[in-house]
Amino acid sequence: MNVLTVVGNRPQFIKAAAVSGPLRRAHDELLIHTGQHYDEELSDVFFDELGLPSPDRELGISRGSNTSQTARMLDALEPVISEAAPDVVLVYGDTNSTLAGALAGAQVGVPVAHVEAGMRSFDRSMPEELNRVLADHASSLLLCSSEVAVANLGREGAAGVVVLVGDVMVDVALAVQPRARERLDLLRARGVEPGSYVLATAHRAGNVDDPGRLERLVELLLSLPAQVVLPLHPRTHGRLRAAGLLERLQRSDRLRITPPLSYVELAALLCNARAVLTDSGGLQKEAYLAGVKCITLRPSTEWVETVENGWNTLVDLDIGAALEALEREPPPERPPLYGDGHAAERVVDALTLHVR
Repeated sequence: MNVLTVVGNRPQFIKAAAVSGPLRRAHDELLIHTGQHYDEELSDVFFDELGLPSPDRELGISRGSNTSQTARMLDALEPVISEAAPDVVLVYGDTNSTLAGALAGAQVGVPVAHVEAGMRSFDRSMPEELNRVLADHASSLLLCSSEVAVANLGREGAAGVVVLVGDVMVDVALAVQPRARERLDLLRARGVEPGSYVLATAHRAGNVDDPGRLERLVELLLSLPAQVVLPLHPRTHGRLRAAGLLERLQRSDRLRITPPLSYVELAALLCNARAVLTDSGGLQKEAYLAGVKCITLRPSTEWVETVENGWNTLVDLDIGAALEALEREPPPERPPLYGDGHAAERVVDALTLHVR
């Protein structure tokens, strides 16, 4: 079977790193990088560090609005898919690259397989929610991380074949987190000690593109009664600088502002943190897997099980709620979620079984 895989950002590189190995042992893969994450700190390092094969094609499409970026990706992907004539287009997650890959494949009549199908925050104001819903309904094979995702697709009447495979990011986390937890040298390089700091990230458009919410985010970070390690996404860095807020963060003696981090360094900081504050879907899940309390800077999440189990608290940008959540102890039990480290193999099995 010939598989054309479309990736474009950090979480997709991690997922593809789990799948590409077993996929290439059974089938042929053509890996297309849209360029959505275009700088080395968000792209090249993940190929090097996680052993993801180098892209066969790089489209170089970045920046711009969601609409213009998706449109340019569609325009670039159509001839690539037509020329390659794959048996299936494989997409991951919920980004513009996901939607473009799914639409481009479906529009030229190639079956589309969507890894991480069925995830829902039920907040259509999030571009990611719109991307994942549209990608699901353009796909013929829906590969789900959880029973909740399977149920979501059933309620929506999705036409594709639904298969519960587990979460391929769990495969990577289970392999990397135990080693990363021991990398205290990476903590010392950032000037922090295990359990003494909070790891914080923010990049969602709803938090950083609106000036009022961006200022509330800054106030929240400055209010935390602990050291804070803050890897800054390029989008967030630019918005903070444009709003004149970056200097406020830089003046704080409790904040350690860093560039975007490699997967291993971020995993080391995550596994040894007192808590994680984030608006990232992937980091919520990785915190759960690492046994680290998560405080989510959104009013909703697609990873509802982490909230139901008491290890994740939705606070939006409410400072009082965030401080309360920081002091609250998580439950003693943490049920296993999303997979057993063999999701990538089940993805390949599902492709082999269902793609003709």
